[in-house]
Amino acid sequence: MDKIRYFGDRISQLIGALDFQKEPPELYDPIAYTMNQGGKRLRPLLTLLACDLFGGNIEKALYPALSIEVFHNFTLVHDDIMDKAPLRRGKETVFKKWNPDIAILAGDTMFALAYTYALKTDAEIVPEILTVFSKAAIEVCEGQQYDMNFEQLQSVSIEDYINMIRLKTAVLLGASLEIGAICARANTEDVRNLYNFGIELGIAFQLKDDLLDVYGDTETFGKFKGGDIAANKKTYLFLKALEKAGPEQRDQLQYWFSQPSDRDVELKINSVKSIFDSIGVQAITEEIMTGYFERSLGFLSRVEAKTEQKKDLVEFATRLFNRTH
Repeated sequence: MDKIRYFGDRISQLIGALDFQKEPPELYDPIAYTMNQGGKRLRPLLTLLACDLFGGNIEKALYPALSIEVFHNFTLVHDDIMDKAPLRRGKETVFKKWNPDIAILAGDTMFALAYTYALKTDAEIVPEILTVFSKAAIEVCEGQQYDMNFEQLQSVSIEDYINMIRLKTAVLLGASLEIGAICARANTEDVRNLYNFGIELGIAFQLKDDLLDVYGDTETFGKFKGGDIAANKKTYLFLKALEKAGPEQRDQLQYWFSQPSDRDVELKINSVKSIFDSIGVQAITEEIMTGYFERSLGFLSRVEAKTEQKKDLVEFATRLFNRTH
């Protein structure tokens, strides 16, 4: 069994052993529902891979890795309310299956649980781990607020969008790697390079997510296809299309992105996608994604570890970059 699969199994075992059979069930059932859906679980995997990279004991990193996964799932539960998203991982979102109030409270509990799990490691590194964790948690919330702000703004720059996804998505990947390295007592410079590896990889990851939202298959992607267009999300694809569009195409894009999310959804998605296709947005996005991915590997190359020791992280990053769902 390869290392990535083994680490994935350890994380799944730990999550499977969590006891959510508690009272009141209206609070804990949605948490169990969320945590048992699976998902990529890439953040805790990155934590364990980072710990292993420096010869650390992954048992010391398991609960910090779990804390990141619980926190990540908390953000999804709340994000789905804000985005009014009906599907997550091919299943009803928590607020759709129960209601928004239950989803808010379940998410709040998951946030608290994440901190509880982060404490379960060597006491001397807990303050450093919580510092990294708290900084990332705040930045993720900043990114989500920017994301919501962009829905109301007439003009958003590509630079602003990249900064938003750095905060909303990439910093948690960076923190996952940073915490794993801390658990292994890595030196400061290596920790920083590994964090930056995660930031660049995280931006590439989110750009791929944006691309799959439009061009992915609903059955394998596990979310509503075209959901970003329906919700008037100013993704990189939209912003680049707006930049490259002729006057008529620009007017059409602005028209569709001024319409309510529930109005002529299928026509809206198809119309916007047609403009994306005519401009060649898919290829443009793939090119910038490749740039971020290559920069991420550049930061990894600076980490003081043998090439053989880095191969699992390189393999995992490559899987993320080439994923189809």
